Amino acid sequence: MQVKRIVANIATPDVAAARRFYGDILGLDLLMDMGWIATYGSDTTMSVQLSVMSQGGSGTPVPDISIEVDDLDEALERVHKAGIAIEYGPAEEPWNVRRFYVRDPFGRLVNILMHM
Repeated sequence: MQVKRIVANIATPDVAAARRFYGDILGLDLLMDMGWIATYGSDTTMSVQLSVMSQGGSGTPVPDISIEVDDLDEALERVHKAGIAIEYGPAEEPWNVRRFYVRDPFGRLVNILMHM
């Protein structure tokens, strides 16, 4: 058996609220919308990963989701323009990552990162 895909599922009474954060700010495409479920993604090939953590690194809480981007400064600019509070960072971590934490519209802690 081979794992083909891992999907993060976020419970919410307002599925449409994801569009601004995951679509407009992070630039993910709306791949499917059935009213009760909206799936955002990209046609970029990604590796399958599942992280199990006792902390988020540098003494931070464990994030619910980590999203790697190719331009962290652009992500920061979009988050600032949207008026979303930064909960941690931006920081250059000793494991060669720049990152910051924000909360999505559903209260999930999102680690937005870029490898240096």
